[in-house]
Amino acid sequence: MTGDPLLQPFRLKHLTLRNRVMTTAHEPAYAESGLPTERYIAYHAERARGGVALAMTAGSASVSRDSPPAFNNILAYRDEVVPWIRRLTDACHEHGAAVMIQLTHLGRRTRWDTGDWLPSLSPSRHREPAHRAFPKLIEDWDMERIKADFADAAERMQQGGMDGIEIEAYGHLLDQFWSPLTNDLDGAYGGGSLENRMRFSVEVLEAIRARVGQDFIVGIRHVADEAAPGGIDAAEGIEIARRLSASGLVDFLNVIRGRIHTDPALTDVIPIQGMKSAPHLEIAARIRRETTLPVFHAARIQDVATARHAVGEGLLDMVGMTRAHIADPHIVAKIINGREADIRPCVGANYCLDRIYQGGEALCIHNAATGRELSLPQVIGRAHECLRIIVVGAGPGGLEAARVAACRGHEVTVFEAAPEPGGQVRLLAQSPRRREMIGIIDWRMEQCTARGVEFRFSTWAETDDVTACAPDVVIVATGGMPQTRLFEQRGEQADLVTCWDIIAGDVKPAGDVLIHDESGDPPALQAAEIAIEAGARVELMTPDRTLAPEVMGMNLVPYMRALQGREVRFTLGRRLLGVARAGNRIEAVIGSDYGGAVERAAYDMVVLNYGTQPLDELYFELKPLSVNGGAVDHEALLSGRAQRMVRNPEGTFRLFRIGDAVSSRNIHAAIHDALRLMQAI
Repeated sequence: MTGDPLLQPFRLKHLTLRNRVMTTAHEPAYAESGLPTERYIAYHAERARGGVALAMTAGSASVSRDSPPAFNNILAYRDEVVPWIRRLTDACHEHGAAVMIQLTHLGRRTRWDTGDWLPSLSPSRHREPAHRAFPKLIEDWDMERIKADFADAAERMQQGGMDGIEIEAYGHLLDQFWSPLTNDLDGAYGGGSLENRMRFSVEVLEAIRARVGQDFIVGIRHVADEAAPGGIDAAEGIEIARRLSASGLVDFLNVIRGRIHTDPALTDVIPIQGMKSAPHLEIAARIRRETTLPVFHAARIQDVATARHAVGEGLLDMVGMTRAHIADPHIVAKIINGREADIRPCVGANYCLDRIYQGGEALCIHNAATGRELSLPQVIGRAHECLRIIVVGAGPGGLEAARVAACRGHEVTVFEAAPEPGGQVRLLAQSPRRREMIGIIDWRMEQCTARGVEFRFSTWAETDDVTACAPDVVIVATGGMPQTRLFEQRGEQADLVTCWDIIAGDVKPAGDVLIHDESGDPPALQAAEIAIEAGARVELMTPDRTLAPEVMGMNLVPYMRALQGREVRFTLGRRLLGVARAGNRIEAVIGSDYGGAVERAAYDMVVLNYGTQPLDELYFELKPLSVNGGAVDHEALLSGRAQRMVRNPEGTFRLFRIGDAVSSRNIHAAIHDALRLMQAI
């Protein structure tokens, strides 16, 4: 038997888990009408196939109608959920994984203007800043009803074959009772007494136990330290854990630290790139020492070494690697097979969670198959014949195209004008907080090199270079260059520099700097941070009604922490119309989409962030030489079939372009372009 701590089985009550790795509860937001249908099932089944021991499904399945979905939650209050839960359970069991589900009442962590338009409720009179809904102060009849709802939902999960359930008690209704910061009640359920504040959750657990019996596994995920003045501190968090352990009502504890009521607080609970790995491991280990229950934990444990340490040193019984499994669902299988070097790294970009919290679906920034398991492969199959494939550009899209082609068994050559791979990702990774992004490139380079892909760096590919290779398929992944003209203006605008210039260090910011952000994506914030560190005074201006709308909540947090309190002015709803020299300064003409007011202001430097223009000259030169004339059969692309379109019978190769060589988008789009095109070539 292997001595790897991660691969040791673990006994949880009557259930034997095959190893110590789990995915903790998270809501990928793939449910349909509140039901975990085929896409949802395929997502979890893939991770079960990849070797995870326990799949904790749902980012809080809602037990009550007045707990409407905040991020496409499963609706555990519907009887129709049971057969779908059964299918989900069976799919995970088929691959040897145990499966449980997290149940909750969101309390104030939702809105009233969704679902059935019932008022949100809480033991607090104050709204949660993140969801902005003022709750009704909970009444006795609400509590009686919700206890029954929890019991009903638990019974449905038991009927669906689940191995157990986990009750959510941090930031949601139960924890809103626990925390002095969110409990405004008087009497038996309020006040300063911990016994009073825990009373409702104990009654909920008693109602669940009365319904499902003692043999069914019931755990709780709870806060051990709110890390906030006036909130639950570590001493009280440990006492809560002791009381839960002594109650006999729960079989495991899943521990977190912090609060989730604002984006900054949530980001400290679930850290992103540039933040400390496993920052809450110590408090989880303390809970394990202080109680007799198994302890689970997850918070930026994104690599195998950290997970192995957590289990090997006895800090945890089960280690959650949730975002890591969004990036690579086969982590455990690769450990077992001695292929740890092949694990696709989680780079902490948090594209997955940020999308969920903005009402989208979970997608991984550099695994386009995640969430698309029904249409895109996590493991690339071999092609029936070997083709000669040329890829121009070694950014994320080009490298993904080369990787997939090589996995298919094709002969692949990549041309890259720069001396190193990476494109815009290498530029982004120059900032210390974003250096993990280079993992997107490094992993693909390792995969390509292991499969014999030929790279020609420092080579500006021209038509003759490509045709001399006698290709069967040419992929143009040349990316783009920064847009240097303003919105709806013709010709380049003199005296503008771009955020790329600042990030690359080609231009040194100084004095009064205006950064005009047309795109709302990271480069403007990144350039602003660099300018501030250089001692400049910065105005960050956008025509949008919000700051950096494409950056999303949790990724915005580190930028705001770096910029607030410094010499930065944020200007919303104003549009840069033009610039002109004014002596040794630059005069900016500033208007607004909301009216006709125009003003002028002088700066030492004006910086533009307005996406990219495709570098597409090579594509258009190759287009008349190609069989398909660059055309894509969208029906074939979306159904996973090979491209067979013929527009030029005299052509000698098929031609496609991907990523920013088509239009300015993002890293995920470029990788998705490459995977869904190349999987069938």
